[in-house]
Amino acid sequence: MKVKRANFKIQSLPRPINRGWLGGWLLFSFVGLAQTQSTVKANIDSTSIKIGEQIQYKITVETDSLNIVYFPEDQTFSPLEMVEALKIDTTKNKDRITLQRIYALTQFDSGAYTIPPQRIAINEEPFFTDSFQIKVADVVVDTTKQKMFDIKPLIEVEKSNAKLIRTLLWVLFGLLIVGGLIYWFFLRKKPLTEEEKVALLPPFDRALLQLKELENSRYLIQDEYKKYYSELTDIVRSYLEEDVHVSALESTTDQLIEKLELLKDAGELTLKEDTIEQFKKVLKTADLVKFAKSKPPTSVAEQDRQLVEDIVVKTKEALPEPTVEDLLQNEAYLEELAKKKQRKRIYIAAAVFAGLLIIGAATSIGYYGFGYVKDSILGHPTKELLESEWVQSSYGYPPIDIATPKVLIRQEIRLPEEAKAQISGLQAFGYRSSIGLFTVLTTSTTFAEANEPDFEKPIEQLLQGFEQQGAKNIITKQEEYVTLAGVKGLKTFGSGKFKVPESSELIRGKYAILSFGGKGFMQQIVVTWLDGDDYAEQIVERVLASVDVKTQA
Repeated sequence: MKVKRANFKIQSLPRPINRGWLGGWLLFSFVGLAQTQSTVKANIDSTSIKIGEQIQYKITVETDSLNIVYFPEDQTFSPLEMVEALKIDTTKNKDRITLQRIYALTQFDSGAYTIPPQRIAINEEPFFTDSFQIKVADVVVDTTKQKMFDIKPLIEVEKSNAKLIRTLLWVLFGLLIVGGLIYWFFLRKKPLTEEEKVALLPPFDRALLQLKELENSRYLIQDEYKKYYSELTDIVRSYLEEDVHVSALESTTDQLIEKLELLKDAGELTLKEDTIEQFKKVLKTADLVKFAKSKPPTSVAEQDRQLVEDIVVKTKEALPEPTVEDLLQNEAYLEELAKKKQRKRIYIAAAVFAGLLIIGAATSIGYYGFGYVKDSILGHPTKELLESEWVQSSYGYPPIDIATPKVLIRQEIRLPEEAKAQISGLQAFGYRSSIGLFTVLTTSTTFAEANEPDFEKPIEQLLQGFEQQGAKNIITKQEEYVTLAGVKGLKTFGSGKFKVPESSELIRGKYAILSFGGKGFMQQIVVTWLDGDDYAEQIVERVLASVDVKTQA
């Protein structure tokens, strides 16, 4: 792919009003691709700023209106940070189009920085700008007037339980909803329907009520004699079965009359003979209507209903008064019946609740997997780290920007005497989990001489440190590593058997070492974790992806 560069020239712009210490804008046109059809220009408003101030970096593209232009995206201006990318301003003139985009850049560390060339693609053909120097000056502080204070010691902060409390509240809310549904549909005493209210009446009262309803029915008007007599005999037979305790519903007419006569002869039912005869007559008429399709006069049907009502009343009067023992037994029976119903409702509610739990667990396992559900219920150290509130911070000098599940604590490291002549400064920050192998360590080293760092010796010393702590069978691999900002470094990674803290047990673990550096300094990030721990793998992937380092000290 052939890339062309155009000569660049310095242009001037009108002096802005009241720019303060900058004294005016300096505009540098340093891009370049000069072609007959497309031109690319870039300029900045200043080559020197104070810490935190912004530079406006403007790219202007003039090309054919049918061409497709791609501007730089994301953090391609490192070591400067892109604060904002404004919308593309478009101007059209006949078949030509001018596109202009402004980027706001800044830097929070003093020094001299080089903005790398930016790539602009026109119909997938690349055009590159030239790099240029930016100076970032410190804010001047008069230390003779500024009172100095000692560095404050670290303060232990209690672990926040907000997430746990929020989770418990959601679980409680869900349980309340499920409990409310179970109570509403199974445990609460529901309002009785009219049929249930009738069914709860004493047999005598219920029989009279049903006979009254039959009297007001339209069976006889609609010529439905079979239904009329079927309901009439069912009412009286049900009453006799409940109050007199004879098997009336399953007995024929002759069998029922015979049972009533036996009770009369035994003195248990003081009915008159003509009452039994009248009852027998009504039953015979009902049999003829139901089985022989007989149709008695309406007056006879109404009279039979009245006779049945009289028989029910006389039968009630003929029954002996219940003893106290009978009443107690009946009350105990009703109470036991109520308890059985209550127990049945509780069993149903428990079964529904258990069913919901099983369905919820099965659904969660099917969607998330058994291990995740088990760890969510029973807890898992690295899962809790992964889901905790992460900390994005900068450590040491030159600074290492990194996101970790816990704040890294400064580590005191004593340099050997022979190393003090070569190393002017060493800052280390780290975190180690109380359970398992998960650790994160960052080191920033500055050297006495401004030479390019040699990564091999520090990496070898780190691996020897693993072995001195009891690690065995360490496997090592290396590859180039590039941060999201485009800074290149060296990744050393592998696996081995590591010693469990405060134990002689060896377990399978992994490690990764990222090494970066420039003239006079070196930065390293060391991570170790348990092999096979999926949550730790996700943590490490997120930690390493967040690393950002400087290219100059």
